[in-house]
Amino acid sequence: MGASQAGKKLTTLTLSFLTQVKTFMTDYSPLLNRVPAIRHGFGNKSALLPGHLQSYRATLPEKKQVHGTRIVDVTQAAQACGEADGFYTRQPGILLSVLTADCLPVIFSRHDGSAIAAVHAGWRGLLDGVLEQLAARIAQDDSTTNWVASIGPAAGPCCYEVNEELVERFKQQLPLPASLISPHYRHLDLAAIAESKLRELGFAAVDRAGSCTICTPNTDPLQPQRFKYTSYRRNSHRREQDPTHPGITGRNQYAAIIITGE
Repeated sequence: MGASQAGKKLTTLTLSFLTQVKTFMTDYSPLLNRVPAIRHGFGNKSALLPGHLQSYRATLPEKKQVHGTRIVDVTQAAQACGEADGFYTRQPGILLSVLTADCLPVIFSRHDGSAIAAVHAGWRGLLDGVLEQLAARIAQDDSTTNWVASIGPAAGPCCYEVNEELVERFKQQLPLPASLISPHYRHLDLAAIAESKLRELGFAAVDRAGSCTICTPNTDPLQPQRFKYTSYRRNSHRREQDPTHPGITGRNQYAAIIITGE
């Protein structure tokens, strides 16, 4: 084997290894892994959009997430959706996603893989009913009992400290145990709140993938960063100490799902 061929082989092996590492770092839902004809994944700082979904990037709908409750039916690739925080489709070949950096990403699939959805659910969305709006969209022509949901990486109750007034709003507006909403003083458990809502809305099963976006350490040996995920809260604290530190624009991670039909 000549030097040129050896170099090309080494490059190919290196790229393959890098792809495997990034795939290993990606979070997956055990529930969604069992659904046929779909692919999904939750990104992180090593791969904002999971590598196995990169080839579908051009199909992503155009959108502006605004912490609202609007759900859009996506019927064509690269559809202009305007301001929206939830997306639903029965069309194969369209990658649905939401971008997060502490808020909850929730992705959904019908149990047979014939329909999917993705929702951006921060604290405002949880209070205002974005999950309920997605359930209402499903109920137009189906039942949530035919669907499963996965809650992705987000700020955890270990780190998500808020003011006492916001905790009280959750306790007053949601019929959930106070200890579930706030397991520690002035801390919210967004994932537990969302999971309780989803079960009450009748989804067949709910699981969680990933961990706290604020404190989870990086374990990727090929990446220099200290933490696994992009975190708006952590970045804001850093910028308070050092105004020259870069913000997170363009560094939010994707939670994405697509019907492949395969």
